[in-house]
Amino acid sequence: MMTPPVKSGPRFNTMINVPKVRVIDENGENLGVMYTREAIEQAAEVGLDLVEVSPNADPPVCKFLDVGKFRYEAQKKANLARKTQKTQEIKEIKMRPNIDTHDYDVKMRNVFRFIEDGDKVKVTLRFRGRELSHQQIGMDLLRKVQEDVAEVAKIEAYPRMEGRQMLMVLSPK
Repeated sequence: MMTPPVKSGPRFNTMINVPKVRVIDENGENLGVMYTREAIEQAAEVGLDLVEVSPNADPPVCKFLDVGKFRYEAQKKANLARKTQKTQEIKEIKMRPNIDTHDYDVKMRNVFRFIEDGDKVKVTLRFRGRELSHQQIGMDLLRKVQEDVAEVAKIEAYPRMEGRQMLMVLSPK
């Protein structure tokens, strides 16, 4: 035996399976609590459907609406919410331990721009050759980055070594 497909969206008309509901008419006026069957009949007289707008209330709240229009409006609202949502990305800034001051300033300008945009920033410090034996220089550089962004960002992951590179993650405050 196959089960019927599960309908998404609000329950309406005969799908409402509670004996009594609180009814609001098409003009937004409260008609009070009445039997579901009676409410469906009244909605049909006006040429609308009885739509459950608040199923968790006691008794559930139903409204006289056009179901198609109600679903369309709900879908439009959901799409708009999804469109305005900002996803947080992780941007990466790569540096070397003996970076020049001007190069450092340019990288920091990008770090500030990324954080203003609401993105996380992963600062990667690459060590090559003998630089690996002078990890303190890299630590000092990351500490300087940390101090420079202190008022706009917080450290999410403190500096740590991963193979030949040192990593630190910053996120907007």
